[in-house]
Amino acid sequence: MAKTTGTTVFNLDMNDLIEEAFERCGQELRTGYDFRTARRSLNLLTIEWANRGINFWTVEQGQIPMVTGQAIYPMPTDTINLLDTVIRQSNGTSNQIDINISGISESTYMSLPNKLAQGRPIQVWYNRQSGQENLTTAYLAQSINSSDTTITVSDVSQLATAGFVKIDNETISYPNVNPATNQLLNCARGQNGTTAASHTAGSTNILTEQNLPAINVWPTPNAPGNQYMFVYYRMRRIQDAGTGTSIQDIPFRFIPCMVAGLAYLLSMKLPGVDPQRVMALKADYEQQWDLAAAEDRETAPLRFVPRNLFYA
Repeated sequence: MAKTTGTTVFNLDMNDLIEEAFERCGQELRTGYDFRTARRSLNLLTIEWANRGINFWTVEQGQIPMVTGQAIYPMPTDTINLLDTVIRQSNGTSNQIDINISGISESTYMSLPNKLAQGRPIQVWYNRQSGQENLTTAYLAQSINSSDTTITVSDVSQLATAGFVKIDNETISYPNVNPATNQLLNCARGQNGTTAASHTAGSTNILTEQNLPAINVWPTPNAPGNQYMFVYYRMRRIQDAGTGTSIQDIPFRFIPCMVAGLAYLLSMKLPGVDPQRVMALKADYEQQWDLAAAEDRETAPLRFVPRNLFYA
């Protein structure tokens, strides 16, 4: 009697994936440029998937210790969006209480009269920045030590009125500036996994503006990090395609969709591909996406409960 393999490990490394896509276009993978252009299309494909909706295998939990009086906290630069957030209260033991913190828009956050008011955070605005860095011409005008929270620079007009700057290897957040004195105020030192350090003033110590994705919480915490923890689920970017030997950052059920999508993207730029084949590959890609996306979803039952409102 014939036996089954007993294995469930089939996958495609990038070479096999690209070769399969080329064959669907009626062509062969022959040159190094063929490989490079396919890898570029593959990276663009995964970015498109992020725009199509939530990819559940990229959802992960994280947490940020809250610091007394600090309003702005950086998020990992590969964060696409926040899904669910709570403020976790703990006394350092096994006891903890998770309390919902409501997401608000930029305009709502902007309308808050005192953004540095302290209390238990109840609202959060997620500022979805690019993660890119901009080198400015501003420099550190006065030397600072690792605990200074007011930083004097040569020209604050080079910087946003709130955000992050990098001095040497340290990332610093600031919620306010004083244009009259060219100072960054209420700074939080050693952000984004860096360490607070002393820095020497001078025109060679140029500031780098970091456009980091960040959360702005209100009110700012009135207790240290062992009391308040910002706990979140986020959707991150799909990892890059790689150099050829690695498999892709997708579950096995999305392999047909990725092959179909790559074949369609290649068919639009490879010479000699019949336009009818291009349309057929596009239709196949959309079908494979619909199948994979329909499977990649929450399966828990959904219940709607009416909310009673009473008016005096």
